[in-house]
Amino acid sequence: DTRNKIVDLHQVGKTESAIGKQLGLKKSTVGAIIRKWKTYKTTDNLPRPGAPRKISPRGVKIITRTVSKNPRTTRGDLVNDLQRAGTKVTKPTISYTLRRQGLKSCSARRVPLLKPVHVQARLKFAREHLDDDWENVIWSDETKIELFGKNSTRRIWRTKNAELHPKNTIPTVKHGGGNIMLWGCFSAKGPGRLIRVKERMNGAMYREILSENLLPSARALKMKRGWVFQHDNDPKHTARATKEWLRKKHFKVLEWPSQSPDLNPIENLWRELKVRVAQRQPQNITALEEICMEEWAKIPATVCENLVKTYRKRLTSVIANKGYITKY
Repeated sequence: DTRNKIVDLHQVGKTESAIGKQLGLKKSTVGAIIRKWKTYKTTDNLPRPGAPRKISPRGVKIITRTVSKNPRTTRGDLVNDLQRAGTKVTKPTISYTLRRQGLKSCSARRVPLLKPVHVQARLKFAREHLDDDWENVIWSDETKIELFGKNSTRRIWRTKNAELHPKNTIPTVKHGGGNIMLWGCFSAKGPGRLIRVKERMNGAMYREILSENLLPSARALKMKRGWVFQHDNDPKHTARATKEWLRKKHFKVLEWPSQSPDLNPIENLWRELKVRVAQRQPQNITALEEICMEEWAKIPATVCENLVKTYRKRLTSVIANKGYITKY
């Protein structure tokens, strides 16, 4: 009846403001009803496509706010919350509603534990070194490569219910079927030396590796005078004897914040190597070592150059993320 009154008053020439004052309605409400009447020649509720949504706009806000505060909230928890509020829904409805809000269920990433002291050290490092000459740094690290490790994904074409056919599976073995430990380094000019560490590494062995491979790598990469050496805070690297050895050799060492693999671009290079090795499918440890050496030598210098060229972005990401782990 109110809608019809609005139309009648409009037809006799009254303005939307006047109609709103007379009937105690907002001008926007009056305008919407008049536009609907002009378009459809009716003020009745029009049929909507599909079933009405189970969760009201208020309910959507509630569950969105809940998962924003605590991302580990389960769908079951949200179903129970809405049920207590008088709305009965299923878990798929919760998933669909949250997806419409730009939220989707994902596996939580595993990242290094960052204590407040680590966060502050990362922020300090990023701010102090934002404008350094990163092309004059030799980056180094150790990594473990498994013979049958999960180093790359393989996509296949298959029919329904054929996921376990031998042609459609990737065989795995316990503990990766054996592995090798590698030490390597690189700079913006390309990969340096890569060597296999055949025994359990200790401080003395680490110093021997540096003695035999770091300077030759620097010469091969044609590093400028005053180049800087980077390694992380592994106990072997920060041992008193190692620090003294580096000091006697007059190596400049980059002070490194703990728990910061995302700040070391060699991690991206290791990933590149592991994907390349997995594609060649080595069948034993000897072949694994040979393929690692071959593929490391094949990594283009442009890959290394791009990793270093974009290093400033890593530091700005750390600053923007207030010292916490970044996407790198």
